[in-house]
Amino acid sequence: MYLHMLGEYLRCRYGCKVYKLALQGVSTCPNRDGTVGSRGCIFCSDSGSGEFAAVGPDIPTQLARAKERVAAKVPPDARYIAYFQSFTNTYAPAERLEPLFTQALAPEDVVALSVATRPDCLGEDVLDLLEGLNRRKEVWVELGLQTIHPHTAQYIRRGYDLPVFEQAMEQLHRRGIAAVVHQIIGLPGETEEMIWSTADYIARSGAWGVKFHLLHVLRDTDLASEYAAGRVEPMTMETYFALLAGCVERMPREMVLHRLTGDGDKRTLLAPLWSADKKKVLNAMHRYFRQQDVTQGRRYGGA
Repeated sequence: MYLHMLGEYLRCRYGCKVYKLALQGVSTCPNRDGTVGSRGCIFCSDSGSGEFAAVGPDIPTQLARAKERVAAKVPPDARYIAYFQSFTNTYAPAERLEPLFTQALAPEDVVALSVATRPDCLGEDVLDLLEGLNRRKEVWVELGLQTIHPHTAQYIRRGYDLPVFEQAMEQLHRRGIAAVVHQIIGLPGETEEMIWSTADYIARSGAWGVKFHLLHVLRDTDLASEYAAGRVEPMTMETYFALLAGCVERMPREMVLHRLTGDGDKRTLLAPLWSADKKKVLNAMHRYFRQQDVTQGRRYGGA
């Protein structure tokens, strides 16, 4: 068994435990304000997937509050990643983004900046800003690809075509900025072959890291309406593990695995309910991976 996990990468690079601090930056996206769409992606909550972000009037306050949340489990020598997670965090002019990102990176114990965004929201001014920050500390740009299949992308209202993603990846690579690509496992209508073909694509995309997510049905989303109508079948834990294992084995050995599953907000989670017990899920996943000798890179390149 072999997995190149983010935690181990960070420990080797910084010599200590590194924790993410979820912050709030831009509070909308083109898929909500009418530019691309008005209802967002079908699975996205009103908080733009930022349920766990710190709240505060400015970035220093958010950082302080986020640190308070993890203080009980953080050792004295810990370091942090400033993580702008919710909505689309490059959907603003660079002059507005610069103070947000600069303040987030300012503390000595913050070693990296992670920015979640869309590939159609990376203008030259924003790329210049990220490139400059990347010379000071690590900068990661997270892109929600989710799937390569046009029908599924239309169903989830992703709002951009695959060439847009490819152009963004080329621009990030040219500027030396690490890209982390997201894939959702369990999207309605996708077969295991479709899921694995998306994984194969990500493996060849030049991404530095990857995040795998289980599809969550959250209350007050359009996906919840689809679920209530019987058009969405929640995935079982065993099926998710098997599909995830196939995806992981398709990644090159050097790619950093940032996440192997997500945990939805328990207050709004409708399905699958087994995913609410994060500790139980992770223990079962690691046991399954050991039993199946899941080895990252085993199936890379069609091996």
